Amino acid sequence: MAVTLTVDRARWRAHVDATVQAFPGLVPVIKGNGYGFGRPYLAELVEAWAARPSAAGDAVPELAVGTVHELADLPAGGPRPLVLTPALARELTPGAGPAVLTVGQPRHVAEIVASRLRPPVMVKLATGMQRFGAARPPGSPRPDDGEPLAELLGAVRQAGLSVHGYAIHPPLAGSSADHADEIATWAGELPAGSVVYVSHLDGTAYRELATRFPDLRWRIRLGTALWHGDKSFLHLEADVIEVRPVRAGSRAGYRLREVTADGRLVIVTAGAAHGVQALPGDVSPFHFERRRLDMLEPPHMHVSMLFVPDEAPCPSIGDRVDLQRPLITTLVDRIVER
Repeated sequence: MAVTLTVDRARWRAHVDATVQAFPGLVPVIKGNGYGFGRPYLAELVEAWAARPSAAGDAVPELAVGTVHELADLPAGGPRPLVLTPALARELTPGAGPAVLTVGQPRHVAEIVASRLRPPVMVKLATGMQRFGAARPPGSPRPDDGEPLAELLGAVRQAGLSVHGYAIHPPLAGSSADHADEIATWAGELPAGSVVYVSHLDGTAYRELATRFPDLRWRIRLGTALWHGDKSFLHLEADVIEVRPVRAGSRAGYRLREVTADGRLVIVTAGAAHGVQALPGDVSPFHFERRRLDMLEPPHMHVSMLFVPDEAPCPSIGDRVDLQRPLITTLVDRIVER
């Protein structure tokens, strides 16, 4: 009884390997829920790449997680983790020591100093997203609001921390060419030999940046494009654990909703605890035999209650129904490779 992610192993692994080969300097991102696979599952796969460099193209022995709390899922001695979000001192336990931590303003450096850790740091540079990151000086192209890069680097030096690299994270909005243009305004101001981590670029834009700025060492962080790709080899399903006849005018569910016609209630093992909810427009995410199954009420914890009218095809106990949800917001109970 589970939410199951079925993976066409051969096709999915071929996609992942091809993506690694197409992006020299690729750093896999396994943050959040591990893109539906779970962080431990992906961390194990990345560790396997590191053990066979001949099959990993020009990948680097690193991976990226979202926060210091996600470090607990990583195997000891595996690829070096990069933490993408700055942390407060109270979050920085000794276990965060091997990781590269991100700083985007002097205050982030002060938090690391207060923790008594001395890790290498990733210097985050501001983009149009305006989330966090050091600002370009007023005389630069596209000057930013906020504290300038020179001030941040001064704080890093004073704390005795080493700079592992610079991170530039453009917004999702806009084209890959737009993002490359914004990255280029920073690239021209960085010291030769700097390692620069970028995101949200296609292969063409990424290679053009590397050609345009050969004195920099380029890395690209990929998550969705790496792990999902062509979603035809990923299939999300939920188990049917109960089917009950029901009459028009009766009530059922947590909220005792009125049933509008004769039919059957179908109980499936996918609910709010899995991140399952209605699609935009209050549309049900469940399908059976290419027909959308109506929800009686919103999902609750580990189950959803669906309604199938008498004249429609109905799943039986033990069947699986298709589940249409973004993997990045879905907690999967099990993964099946075929």
